[in-house]
Amino acid sequence: MPLLNSLATPYAEALIQVCESRKETDTVAEQVRDLLAIWNESGVLRDAMASPVLEPEAKKAALAALFGSQLTESLQNLLKLLADRQRIAVLDSVLLRFLELYRQLRNITLAKVTSATPLSDEQQAQLNAKVQAIAGTKSVEFDLKVDPALIGGFVVSLDSQVIDASLAGQVRRLGLELVKV
Repeated sequence: MPLLNSLATPYAEALIQVCESRKETDTVAEQVRDLLAIWNESGVLRDAMASPVLEPEAKKAALAALFGSQLTESLQNLLKLLADRQRIAVLDSVLLRFLELYRQLRNITLAKVTSATPLSDEQQAQLNAKVQAIAGTKSVEFDLKVDPALIGGFVVSLDSQVIDASLAGQVRRLGLELVKV
């Protein structure tokens, strides 16, 4: 991933600088999340944008038709620039790097939460308070996933720290303790 990160970082940094100067960083961050979700869900869109057969002008026209009025001018310009430079295939890396920089700028902690079942609003609020206390930040962004293999409970990842409160994790730890005996 270092190669992709070194490629994505200059574009992401430029976008965040432009957004900050225009005071639209929070708006663009929301648009980036939405665009990233669409990008990840649509293999057809990714394949079309990665295709060497499509000329940059055709890619720009397609992106403008799909997203034009829904995106700020800053984000539209990024898409055009990536298409012109034949880099649109790495759009997801650029957008993810932008979100990392945005979270650093706003002192937001990203908590990746995998639970056995979907968390209720009350459970999310309780988890939010605990993650804020652990991370020492005022704001937490959740990346929620459901994995029934956990059987029960959840696993929270904060940067390099992992909190495993899952039933599967407890069973695994119990098994390791039994092996030691």
